[in-house]
Amino acid sequence: MALQKCTLNLNPKRKELNPHGTLAFPCAGYSSVYTDNEENAIPWHWHEELEIIYVAEGRIELKIPSRSFYIEEGNAFVINSNILHYGIGADHCHLYSLVFSPLLVTGNEASVFAQKYIQPLISSDCFTGIPLLSSGHPDIIRRFLAAFDAMQKEPAGFEFTVRENLSRICFSLSKEFEDTWNAPEISRSQDNLRIRKMLEFIHKNYSADISLAEIARAADIGERECLRCFRKTIQLSPIQYLLKYRIMQGAEMLLCCPENSISEIASSCGFDSPSNFAATFKRFYNRTPREYRKNAGDLFSRPSSISKTSSHSSSRSSL
Repeated sequence: MALQKCTLNLNPKRKELNPHGTLAFPCAGYSSVYTDNEENAIPWHWHEELEIIYVAEGRIELKIPSRSFYIEEGNAFVINSNILHYGIGADHCHLYSLVFSPLLVTGNEASVFAQKYIQPLISSDCFTGIPLLSSGHPDIIRRFLAAFDAMQKEPAGFEFTVRENLSRICFSLSKEFEDTWNAPEISRSQDNLRIRKMLEFIHKNYSADISLAEIARAADIGERECLRCFRKTIQLSPIQYLLKYRIMQGAEMLLCCPENSISEIASSCGFDSPSNFAATFKRFYNRTPREYRKNAGDLFSRPSSISKTSSHSSSRSSL
């Protein structure tokens, strides 16, 4: 199947909006190339689907709240439903990924598959994301590659192949985490909810002169707890994240709004002057806003996708 270009489409809560696959077959596959350039990074986001990522070439740095991983070529990573995650290539990497709804495996929420295996798994506070090493999880990686190959080539009955292999993977994961299902909840779950609220506030108000106190109030916590939550979950301070988000929005506007001047874009992104915007932009992207806009054709293309319907277009965060 021909690969489709994808663009990011996130709501203010950083939830991915576009569906993965269709209602009839809720699964999508992606073949994506990333580098260590900031404009090619996968921003913090989340989706209701599970995601399995396999590194076909190179290496990628993946982050989930409070944890960071480097995934090497030949290894994989699985991200649980509703978990914030971020990724950036370590120099260069080529990823294969499958993003699928739990309903692909369970059929419906009342089935024994949902009640006995999948719902306890995706509800486990201990299962946010887990690396799958070729040395420790060879069967899971083999099954992932079989499912991905079926998604890409679409032989007769490929849906059965995809569902069977993803079901087996989910069962393996449920066995691995079943001892944690009745464990007391830990603070990571609370931090995950708090960070989502604060990110939503930043994304809605980044163009305004917002303060640390206002960001903290969005999650009904104090400034000190806000700082702790940000540093623990995404390894940045709230103000560092705000600055990075403003610059990323500015980079997008430079390409999407060629009719707008750099001064107008700087103001729209919350900067008090074009010179401040330009200096900060160059620090992040190693080029001026004018150079970035002029050399737009040299920017790395966004990832491609494969899904059951050739018209599928996702927001490639998913990763």
